Parts: sequence; structure tokens; C-alpha cells
Amino acid sequence: MKSLKVSLLAIAATVLFSVGANAQEKKPTTTKPAITTTPAPQKPTSPVTWKEISYDFGEIKKGTPVSHDFSFTNTTKQTVIITNVKASCGCTATNYTKTPVKPGETATVTATYNAATAGNFSKTVTVSLNENEVPKVLTIKGKVIDTTPVNQ
Repeated sequence: MKSLKVSLLAIAATVLFSVGANAQEKKPTTTKPAITTTPAPQKPTSPVTWKEISYDFGEIKKGTPVSHDFSFTNTTKQTVIITNVKASCGCTATNYTKTPVKPGETATVTATYNAATAGNFSKTVTVSLNENEVPKVLTIKGKVIDTTPVNQ
């Protein structure tokens, strides 16, 4: 009787082991997930075309302020308004067209750097147009040279 129990137990273990091994050998059935595509976000189109967005003054004398006019043309059928112009620091002053810019018209944003400190500089002016437009960042750069003679 004891040997019968041992034999039954051995058979049961063999069956369980064999079922477990078969389950591991079978590769799970996978279905490819449905491919969903999200359209790429559309790059916001600007209502204006800038003539340039960066200007290099090159070398300038210390203490001599320099200015550059950035201009744009309204390329839409809507009127464009410059709502805000902000320089990256107090060393740069700005001025800009304050009247609405009708389709086809040109407007300007002037950036003036005071050149008070010798060395390289790179400053930005952020221009906001209309209410929901992405602001445009304009850059001025150059190198201020100290031309004052050194006493010997």
C-alpha cells in the first residue's frame, strides 16, 4: 500500500512537472498593439516675416552706444500689433512701431546696446505680436573694445 501511494505520488509529480514544462515552452501568443499615430504638432506660423533675427555689430568702441533696426513685414490678411517688447537686460534699450501693422506693411523693432563694458556681448529682445502668437526672440551681439590709452 505504501509503495502504491509513493508510485501515485511520483506519477502525479511527473504529470505536474510535464504540464509546467510545456506551459513554459509555449511562447505566449502576442498580438501587435494597434498602431495609433498622433499628427505632429503643427509649427505655429508667424503672421510676419522678419528680415533678420540676429545682428552682429562686430567690434565697437566702449562708451559708444550702437543700434540696429530689425524689420518685419505683415504677411497675413489681418492687422498685426506689437503688444510687448522686452530686452534681456538694462544695458539694452528698445523702441518699436506702436501703430497697428496692416497686411503688406513693414514695422521695426530697434535694439540699442549701451556698450559700457568691454568684452563680448550677446543680448536678446523678445517681441510679442497679437494676443496668441508665440513671441519672437531677436539677438544682438558683438565685442566692445576699450580704446582708452593706458598711462605708462
